[in-house]
Amino acid sequence: MPRHQTRRRRPAAMAALILGIALVGIALRGPSGPRRPAEGPGRPPGATRLVSLHQDEAPSLEGGVGWINSGPIRLSDLKGKVVLLDFWTYCCINCHHVLPTLARIEEKYKDEVVVIGVHSGKFDAERDVENIRRKVAEYRIKHPVVNDAEMTIWERFGVSSWPTLVLITPDGKIGGSNSGEIAFDDLDRAVGQVIARHKDRIDRKAMSFAPEMDRVPAGPLLFPGKVHADAAGGSLFISDTGHNRIVRTDLEGKDATVIGSGEEGLKDGGFDEARFNRPQGTFRSGDVLYVADTENHAIRAVDLKRKKVATISGDGKQAPRSPLERYEGIASKSQLSSPWDIAQVPGSPFLYIAMAGPHQIWRLDPAADRIGVWAGSGYENIQDGDLEDARFAQPSGLATDGDRLFVADSEVSGIRFISGVKSGSPRVGRIVGEGLFQFGDVDGIGPKARLQHCLGIAFAGGKLYIADTYNNKIKGCDLKTRVVKTFAGDGKPGSTDSSPRFYQPGGLAVAGNRLYVADTNNHKVRVIDIPTRSVRTLEVDVPSPRAMSKPAG
Repeated sequence: MPRHQTRRRRPAAMAALILGIALVGIALRGPSGPRRPAEGPGRPPGATRLVSLHQDEAPSLEGGVGWINSGPIRLSDLKGKVVLLDFWTYCCINCHHVLPTLARIEEKYKDEVVVIGVHSGKFDAERDVENIRRKVAEYRIKHPVVNDAEMTIWERFGVSSWPTLVLITPDGKIGGSNSGEIAFDDLDRAVGQVIARHKDRIDRKAMSFAPEMDRVPAGPLLFPGKVHADAAGGSLFISDTGHNRIVRTDLEGKDATVIGSGEEGLKDGGFDEARFNRPQGTFRSGDVLYVADTENHAIRAVDLKRKKVATISGDGKQAPRSPLERYEGIASKSQLSSPWDIAQVPGSPFLYIAMAGPHQIWRLDPAADRIGVWAGSGYENIQDGDLEDARFAQPSGLATDGDRLFVADSEVSGIRFISGVKSGSPRVGRIVGEGLFQFGDVDGIGPKARLQHCLGIAFAGGKLYIADTYNNKIKGCDLKTRVVKTFAGDGKPGSTDSSPRFYQPGGLAVAGNRLYVADTNNHKVRVIDIPTRSVRTLEVDVPSPRAMSKPAG
């Protein structure tokens, strides 16, 4: 598909591509992410081919430039195993949705199935082995991952969109492929049938790997995704995403209160027993802190006075309906899909949610217990205009100037805005962003500026501050001139305060003249003095739950 027309796929059945045997068709749970644009002469846009159908050679993983969680693996070494190749890129929300399904398959068939992630990166930053290593640890991936930086394996298997699964039978043949998200029951059924058909060939000797997640040192924070500053209340709320909890401190990182046990799950109750699953954005309204509990697909409400956590929308399961459906319903009975950030426009009773899964902005009315789609058609791309026709691409950060709602639209590396939020005639526009594959690191004016997968945004003093995540920078945008310029960081990953460097920062918040940065891959919160641009690392006074759980001695 041409670059300028790239968009989500609609659900379709998995092709039955077994050589010599029939495999049950697998129905997609949801659409795939964007297709990679066709490149080079002679290859029509969106062309798909499978090596087993067009070539005689056995499928191969040759061409990777580095391995994570294991040494190099040849498919010939896995004869007797059912192999699932997961073609993914770590920016892709649809790829994130497949990971829990694969983890359940790995657990159920730990002696029969081997999953191998083939990381074929979309963004430049996603082709670096060390960057992939950090994300493999962050997302708790236990299976081997090969860095397909040159898209060699992708091309060999004829893949055209993220995510794509390829099933290889115990005799080393390609059994089938599936583009897009997939329900566990469908994948389970297909894998079970292959195991049954090849029961005499199955090698049930268990294989062990060395997960990168086990190598991350214990510290106060683990991959913090977002930060929210309450200047009036003197509080800072840190989404300690990797530790499945929220940490509340004062504005200097002291006097910490931990919200959540640190255990992964969806559980309400007191601060010490409540459970989250990789929470991201938060927003305080009075005595309530609202939490976008991303991988629980839920919105949680933290009563800061009573020290209780309650779920007000979502049930821990990803919404199965088509994202193209303009849903509205009872919040407490609704299912969500990867809420990533949450904000409120002053004077409005609504909470606005960056719903990354369906590429939309949703609106929640806590008092009325109502939630639903507010902006975005559900198609993944960039398009301005009316709320229903506008297109977003994995919105991941929100901010407001009191009238407009600003959106960090990560997959188009864009900054969007919705004007007239309170006037009753809202419209979607853009400051930066021209398409799914238009990205880079270029200071400039409006759409001609270039970002790379921006995840966070904050407003202060007539300016927007942007977490230009994959460029390892903080950028500033003057809203009058729309000039976007580097504000802090030189683009190289690092954690130094003097000659400041960041490592894929994901969230921003402002209190007075301070800009707080959730410096995700550094496991830190950084503080930038806005007038001087000096940077310091916030010393967060809170124990790591991993350190606490380790036996003494």
